[in-house]
Amino acid sequence: MKITIKHLFEVPNHTAEVAEWIYQEFWADKNELSARDLEKLLRAAKTPDQLPLSLVAMIDKKIIGTINFIVNDDSDRPELTPWLAALIVKPNLRKQGIGSQLVNALLNKAKDLHIKKVYLGTDNPDFYTNLGAKKHEEKRPGFFIMYFNI
Repeated sequence: MKITIKHLFEVPNHTAEVAEWIYQEFWADKNELSARDLEKLLRAAKTPDQLPLSLVAMIDKKIIGTINFIVNDDSDRPELTPWLAALIVKPNLRKQGIGSQLVNALLNKAKDLHIKKVYLGTDNPDFYTNLGAKKHEEKRPGFFIMYFNI
């Protein structure tokens, strides 16, 4: 299976689908953002040389994963910037290296943009530790803010 990683703005017909994935994975149990709100945020990622960035992993013309690079993902920590956010791989394709490919693609974009550190929040720190991330703090039991040095 040949996986390609593209900017979401290169395949804009998938924006609503990606917004729905992010909504279902991270926002459906909160009364803060709708899938429509997320779609608007994703459409703001329209150039490869500034944040926000939205990347998608594809097989043929089907989206199988996504990752986002945003200014901040934690209003309690505005000094921590920028952030890797909303990494999702379709459940039936997990544990095949697609998430790692998306993270590495995002980190390469950070390097291209001369960004020295990238933060993220996760309840799965081992996945990111295996890719080189370090724990910054445990925000709440089992949920960590982590970072990559670029």
